Amino acid sequence: MDVNGLIIMLAIGALAGWLAGTITKGKGFGILGNIVIGIIGAVLGGFLFSLLGITAGGLIGSLVMATVGAVALLFLIRLVKSA
Repeated sequence: MDVNGLIIMLAIGALAGWLAGTITKGKGFGILGNIVIGIIGAVLGGFLFSLLGITAGGLIGSLVMATVGAVALLFLIRLVKSA
């Protein structure tokens, strides 16, 4: 992975984390928290999309997949915290 790919991955992660935080909670988690949630969400979203047989390509597809995964991650975290 080159520097441009790393920067794009971090930007998508930050945006996906912020979107997920906005969707589920109403605010983001700070830039570092957004990046972490977005990157973990991208991995989770990729896994979920592959289970469903859905492919997402390009920047928009990656952003959607990462956001869906981040929302699922935040939902799971809330389930664990409330139990």
